[in-house]
Amino acid sequence: MSTYKIAVIAGDGIGKEVVPAAIACLDRIAEVHSLDLEFTYFDWGSEYYLQHGRMMPVDGLEQLAAHHAIFLGAVGSPEVSDAESLWGLLIPIRREFQQYINLRPVKTLDGVTSPLAAKDPIDLLIVRENNEGEYSEVGGRMYRGLPHESAVQETIFTRLGVTRVTRYAAGLAASRRGHLTSATKSNGIVHTMPFWDEVVEETARLYPEVSLTSELVDALAAHLVLRPWTFDVIVASNLFGDILSDLGSSVTGSIGLAPSANLNPEGDFPSLFEPVHGSAPDIAGKGLANPVGQIWSGAMMLEHLGHPEAADHLQAAFESALREGFGTRDVGGTSSTAEFTAAVLSAIDALAANQADPTPSPVS
Repeated sequence: MSTYKIAVIAGDGIGKEVVPAAIACLDRIAEVHSLDLEFTYFDWGSEYYLQHGRMMPVDGLEQLAAHHAIFLGAVGSPEVSDAESLWGLLIPIRREFQQYINLRPVKTLDGVTSPLAAKDPIDLLIVRENNEGEYSEVGGRMYRGLPHESAVQETIFTRLGVTRVTRYAAGLAASRRGHLTSATKSNGIVHTMPFWDEVVEETARLYPEVSLTSELVDALAAHLVLRPWTFDVIVASNLFGDILSDLGSSVTGSIGLAPSANLNPEGDFPSLFEPVHGSAPDIAGKGLANPVGQIWSGAMMLEHLGHPEAADHLQAAFESALREGFGTRDVGGTSSTAEFTAAVLSAIDALAANQADPTPSPVS
């Protein structure tokens, strides 16, 4: 049996509540599927920053590199600026380990009411370029505090970056319904976005079974609200993908549901799995946090590690718990974090028992 070494960073706020919930579910799944998951815990985050002046140790990336995957809860605190917390932990991990794909599923879940009146099921994937684009480090500020103070931030697209994210997205579309949508703004951003469009179109032509639609991001945002069920796979730049995926999770019921995977598809470095939600300091410590995004991220981690049956089992379990009415308050339920987790654990066991004893029901 292979041992999978998982680095765990619960981080800040509700991360410290949803990560233990998800790990309890992963432990139960590992037991059922005979997997050896070895978790190593790192107390990095905003509290670490307040004590040490850094979000992680100087050799933090070196420590993480010894693992097969990274399981992250949330990062962010009112006491630490977002620039410090994000650029001191998550972004260095994404870039050092070449996690150039950010994969975010958006799916209707039974038991969760969408704010949309339409009942059509939503099932799409957002593939966000994760290493360049609008989140570059190129730029700066001049004349601080003076009337002519100015700031410059450069957007950088490379042919390599746009090609590889499009290849990944088109490959997913080819395995699904065959429709790829590219988010652009080439009518207003006259250099980088036309380049994005050209490279996306060139790359998508390598997948004749996939149809490509290029849509302006403002119209696409409206489309995601009005007709989200018509989408299959969306490929987007770093900023556009970030915004669209939050919107997508909201139209399915709650950002607390949304998982994500920061992938190095080649497996040369560990990939990172985290919920889309933030640290939610307003509800931290109250037992109200929705652990679905973290649990679902755990299922994506199992899939990435090569265990799709275990991943499907975990996803079926949390979907069952939602269907049975055990949702947390953000999705209209009354369950605490612990109560929902207990429901998922029970569902894992029930599904395992059904698998072990597939006796057909009597036919009347």
